[in-house]
Amino acid sequence: MPLTPLDIHNKEFSKSFRGYDEDEVNEFLDQIIKEFELLIREKKELEEKLNDQTEKLGHFTNIEETLNKSIIVAQEAAEEVKRNAQKEAKLIIKEAEKNADRIVNEALSKARKIALEIEELKKQSKVFRTRFKMLVEAQLDMLNHDDWDHLLQYELDATELKATSGEEDSLA
Repeated sequence: MPLTPLDIHNKEFSKSFRGYDEDEVNEFLDQIIKEFELLIREKKELEEKLNDQTEKLGHFTNIEETLNKSIIVAQEAAEEVKRNAQKEAKLIIKEAEKNADRIVNEALSKARKIALEIEELKKQSKVFRTRFKMLVEAQLDMLNHDDWDHLLQYELDATELKATSGEEDSLA
């Protein structure tokens, strides 16, 4: 059992013939009591501070654990978001590649169709040109033919025509 200031105060020493001076011993004991009380008070204060600090440490330890768990959960969530974003990006790229292939194939198909149409139009224009040339040449041949000169040399008197047409009217 620990010694208390009250134990020191109540301690009685037996008296002997050539013993210590009683007043001196009592003064020294009083001084020890005061020092001992002071030490006990300091010890209690330090214990209270230690308890407070222990409580705070426990509180902060709980906060730290909670924060660590939160960080781990946030990291896992970030990893999940990252994985999902990568999956989505791959799907978007695949879809874009499919669309690009489809667009390129459609464009090639249209280009082939247009090329065939151009070739057909070239053939038709050659045929038209040949026919038109033949028509123009035929018309030029007709103009250059001697029959035109012969028609220009033919003369007819308009009075004779009237007379001839009057006779035909009377016959009818």
